[in-house]
Amino acid sequence: MHAVEISQYGAPEVLVPCERPIPEAKAGEVLVRVAAAGVNRPDVLQRTGNYPVPPGASDLPGLEVAGTIVGGDVGESGLRIGDRVCALVQGGGYAQYCTVPWQQCLPVPAGLSDIEAASLPETFFTVWSNVFDRGALAEGETLLVQGGTSGIGVTAIQLARAMGHRVFATAGSDEKCRACEQLGAERGINYRTEDFVEVVKSLTGKRGVDVVLDMVGGDYVPREIACMADDGRLVLIALLGGAKAEVPLGHVLRRRLTLTGSTLRPRPVAFKAAIAVALRTHVWPLLESGAIKPVIAQVFDLDDAAAAHRLMETSTHIGKIVLKVA
Repeated sequence: MHAVEISQYGAPEVLVPCERPIPEAKAGEVLVRVAAAGVNRPDVLQRTGNYPVPPGASDLPGLEVAGTIVGGDVGESGLRIGDRVCALVQGGGYAQYCTVPWQQCLPVPAGLSDIEAASLPETFFTVWSNVFDRGALAEGETLLVQGGTSGIGVTAIQLARAMGHRVFATAGSDEKCRACEQLGAERGINYRTEDFVEVVKSLTGKRGVDVVLDMVGGDYVPREIACMADDGRLVLIALLGGAKAEVPLGHVLRRRLTLTGSTLRPRPVAFKAAIAVALRTHVWPLLESGAIKPVIAQVFDLDDAAAAHRLMETSTHIGKIVLKVA
């Protein structure tokens, strides 16, 4: 099969086309003929040597795919050989074929293309797990999304808004802030020209937000604590701004705050399977009704994965970057 591999750690140019054997599906796995693969920030981290591949996973980048089941064990999924699916994978997405546990496959939502479906798994699994499970965003509560026009951001804004929550989001330009608002954010906050702490406090009557979804870390953490409501939850999913922060522990004690975080890739199949069930129950109907929609920034051919990574690193895109697999 045709694939794109990381020839060595480094700049986007280390992503090179190659030929690999078609992987063999193990017990509990299906073989998917890949039509499209999503590009995500962890792919960039893996390419630069900063995101180790879990034991037993493919060394090829790519954490989400859409395509057709062509073999393997469909288990109790209700899926059949020949069905179109999208799937969360541990690696191997930048290829014509990929294996995946059947529990991590979901049917392509009605009306969506393979390109659109490939943009769903990584962000929707991540947002559901961190905002609604770990962050426990409850009825009547508010959410602040850092990086509102990222793949994670556009998903979190739409999903929380569709479920009736007030959502605020930060972004790096006025244009991006307006995009956040069009997706459902009550207010896009330009972090280059505005203080998100002051804006959030003003919009919430000084109460603050109940949940913060943070991809930045670093010096954002004490500022996020300052704009959280009592009993608020800060959920870290990336550290683009640095791995160290000064935490005002007195606020944590007095206001009963929770600081937590997670990474999805190394979690066991059973954990991801539970998220898949929740998504199919609560989120797939929203996608099929059009209440929430995939947001595609740009599509590249598989062999142009290096160009896709260059775009990812500029952070100028709005939504998901997807590779079309011939």
